[in-house]
Amino acid sequence: MNERTQSDEPRSARPGQADQANSRERLISCVELLFFAYRDFTNDADRVLEQYGFGRAHHRVLHFVNRNPGLRVADLLDILKITKQSLARVLKQLIDEGFVAQRSGKSDRRERLLHLTSKGTKLADRLANLQIGRIAEAFERAGPGADEVTARFLFAMIGEKDRARVQDLIWGMDQWGTQFDREQQRDQT
Repeated sequence: MNERTQSDEPRSARPGQADQANSRERLISCVELLFFAYRDFTNDADRVLEQYGFGRAHHRVLHFVNRNPGLRVADLLDILKITKQSLARVLKQLIDEGFVAQRSGKSDRRERLLHLTSKGTKLADRLANLQIGRIAEAFERAGPGADEVTARFLFAMIGEKDRARVQDLIWGMDQWGTQFDREQQRDQT
């Protein structure tokens, strides 16, 4: 009467369920690692932005305009996925304080093209250098190949419908994005 059948075993002890529970825990740990990594990744920049009365939306605008001089406001809205109202507030502050300049398009005068001023470029570079330093240090600690694996992982985290646009937007992403796409296609066949 002491023998237990599989149906008498606790659910977590059934074959496969322990693996699923362990897999779920590993994934939750990864979610938590992303939370902590993002917290620390943004912390240095947040402290600098605070000195100007700016937040993360200001940082993203400065970053993408710096990387894409002449970026259209409509394209920036699409990149940031924020409302026109939110972007208008952030842009007004950046323009009023001399970090961003807005120019009319050459072929379409209604287009608003964004450029950083020298003041804006200095701040964008300062913020980027803080984050580049943290990433470089993490790659060094993680060991050889960490940069490629990390880029492929982050690219895979982007929604499939946005990957091509992101790949076009980010300089140097082609080496990882194209490789990732080829591997995905190979795995599906």
